[in-house]
Parts: sequence; structure tokens; C-alpha cells
Amino acid sequence: MKNIIKLSALAASVALLAGCASYAPQGIIYNGAKVGTAVNNGVPADKTGQACATSVLGLVATGDASIETAKINGGITNVATINYQVNNVLGLYGTYCVIVTGH
Repeated sequence: MKNIIKLSALAASVALLAGCASYAPQGIIYNGAKVGTAVNNGVPADKTGQACATSVLGLVATGDASIETAKINGGITNVATINYQVNNVLGLYGTYCVIVTGH
């Protein structure tokens, strides 16, 4: 019985701490973060395009959050920056967006 309790405690600890090594901020209750990943200083950032995907209950995810779709949505051919925006509430509903700037 003690081994089952110890194993359960270990499993719970691993589950709660699994997001700690992520490159993006994690939030158990709410996550509303923006993360920048790429910059090309030689390209003007006079246009913005965005593409998003949505997750419901962590069971169903739909959408197209690709860089290519964000470029098309913003009419961008040369990319200046690529950023990501994440919004998630209790893992019940979440959006993941790619935001591209450029010319």
C-alpha cells in the first residue's frame, strides 16, 4: 500500500512539473503569453498577419496556426518577425496564434 501511495505521489509531481522545462511560459490556471522567436532586421515590419488554432478540453484541436497562413493573411512575402501568442484557461479552452510581421 505504501508503494502505491509513493508511486501516485511521484506521478502527480511529474505531471505538475512537466511544463517547467518549456521554452514558453506555462500556467496551470491561465496562460496568456507572447513569445518572440525570429527577427530579420533587414526587412521592414509594415504589415502583420495572424493565423490561429483552437483547442477545446484538450481533446479537440482545429485551425491552421502555420507561418505560411499568417503570411498569406497579412499579404507578407518577406518576413521581419515571428511571434507566438498562447491563451489557455484551465486546459479547457485555448488558442495558439502565430503572428508574422514583414513586407
